[in-house]
Amino acid sequence: MKVAVLGAGAWGTAIAILMCARHSVVLYARGDAASADLSRSRVNQRYLPMARLPDSLIVTHDFRQAVSHGAQGLTMIATPTDGLRATTRGVRQIAPQAPFVWLCKGFEQQSGQLPHQIIEDECEYLGNSGPLSGPSFAIEVARGLPTALTVAGSPEFCEHVTAAVHTGPLRIYSTDDVVGVEVGGAVKNIMAVATGISDALELGLNARAALITRGLAEMTRIGIALGARAETFMGLTGIGDLVLTATSDLSRNRRVGLALGRGHSAASAVKELGHVAEGVRSTHAVLARARQLGISMPITEAVCAVLDGALTPSEALHALLAREPKPEMLC
Repeated sequence: MKVAVLGAGAWGTAIAILMCARHSVVLYARGDAASADLSRSRVNQRYLPMARLPDSLIVTHDFRQAVSHGAQGLTMIATPTDGLRATTRGVRQIAPQAPFVWLCKGFEQQSGQLPHQIIEDECEYLGNSGPLSGPSFAIEVARGLPTALTVAGSPEFCEHVTAAVHTGPLRIYSTDDVVGVEVGGAVKNIMAVATGISDALELGLNARAALITRGLAEMTRIGIALGARAETFMGLTGIGDLVLTATSDLSRNRRVGLALGRGHSAASAVKELGHVAEGVRSTHAVLARARQLGISMPITEAVCAVLDGALTPSEALHALLAREPKPEMLC
């Protein structure tokens, strides 16, 4: 199959490397200089320096060339959520019926929309598109380590994506719960920031477990309110991705939380990271949607306050601990 990967960040590079094992793959890198460097060095020095690009992987800065390559096979959009709208618009102008997946995990900052809502704004036909998500670090995917992901959409679309992507170390599951897959991928990043803050404050493993569990409750509450099914959050794109992102220092969002907990500002933490941290970008949008829906998300509120500098990490912790006791409910 012909596959196009649009976006040469860490995740886009990793999935392009893996897809080369079975398919003819073109990786789109924005900018002539970036594309030329990747083609020459065969290493993404900025985003994934530990993995070498296969000789068969074609790198281009020609967006039309990349989209046209994947038009009859599969296009994988690997931009951050805030780049999804423009990228989708470009894809649809070149190949209106091309099947594509998006790999981003977040809410759009300006509109507060989930990725599928962005796609609805930009596309007349949605039947051949959907998210591909789950617990996955780019470097492990690039190295061919076992990984399980979930694709969401119509049965026909999921079957097409599974045929293309399910291979060797990469196992693909499917669901029609697009909203649940997207909410899990977005909210787990916020909870990873929270657990990073907690660990930087040396609050212990008990506190980490409590944050992850109560974070899952927040994720499930807003997901159900947006139309998701509760059981989706018990799967790969819910608890699976949450545990991975909240507990490993490979997680960008957790590393931002660690920096915040050590006294860095949000701007300093993101600058030090040098990568996109979707949790930072999505927190305000998630909180705004929760308030519109009347959903209680105290951990998200605390993270938002720390990111804004309204509370120190210690003050945010005390605010959480000072809440009134209540029955434990997941939803």
